[in-house]
Amino acid sequence: MDAFKLPLPVEWAEPIWLGVQILLILLAGYFTQRFVAKGLTRLGERYPFPPQLMLPLRGGLRWLIMGSALIFVLERLGVSATVLWTALSGFVAVAAVAFFAMWSVLSNLLCAILIFTVGPFRLGDVVELVDTTDKPGVKGRVVAINLLYTTLIEAEELGTGSAMVQVPNSLFFQRSVRRWRGTEVFPSSGFEK
Repeated sequence: MDAFKLPLPVEWAEPIWLGVQILLILLAGYFTQRFVAKGLTRLGERYPFPPQLMLPLRGGLRWLIMGSALIFVLERLGVSATVLWTALSGFVAVAAVAFFAMWSVLSNLLCAILIFTVGPFRLGDVVELVDTTDKPGVKGRVVAINLLYTTLIEAEELGTGSAMVQVPNSLFFQRSVRRWRGTEVFPSSGFEK
């Protein structure tokens, strides 16, 4: 009976088998994404899809397929897919909340950089944010530009004195802006040099 006993498994056979499985999963993911890319190329040749649609679609499918293959590899290595999806969804949720919370600040920072580099107006200019053509908007002389706000000083009207108005930088790119250079004189605006 001892002659018919199966030999004990070699201790290095299991890691080799795991490596072969991982390699097969990665190869299957690679060939699947290549197959899908060729299919999309043929579909784009047959039907006139715009390249602006095909490029992100191809890239998104590539990331989805290779990401799924990576999940399968991690699962073969003993990492639970449930734990991975929970961690990933938690990270995405926190990132989305942080992005939306910071959106207005980031928008104003980017617009400040554009104001400094493009120069739609500069210190001393008189600017007016136009809400609609029949209704006047905020109007004043630019006295300060910082990363979040542009400070305007309004004209003295009817003896009320002038007021400082801080306008978020992003509004200058969301609305129409009338501008008068600081060296020009517009007595009707209340800003005399």
